[in-house]
Amino acid sequence: MPAKKTARSQERRRIANRKTRSSTRTAFKKASRLIKSGAEEAAASVTAAVRLLDRAVSKGVIHRNSAARRKSSLMRANNKR
Repeated sequence: MPAKKTARSQERRRIANRKTRSSTRTAFKKASRLIKSGAEEAAASVTAAVRLLDRAVSKGVIHRNSAARRKSSLMRANNKR
């Protein structure tokens, strides 16, 4: 019985984590694309991506060093343009 209950809760967490990870990746790619295109709204997109990355770290979906690496690359690219 306990193994089945654990499996059910793990499945719920897996689905929630997948949504968080997907939205984080989407925001990161969108920000990268806007930076490369030189769009005006690139800075706002970077801010949104950083917020999502921080939220994913606080939820334990991605590792903090992974988020830090992605945030750093976005900031570096945004500051170059």
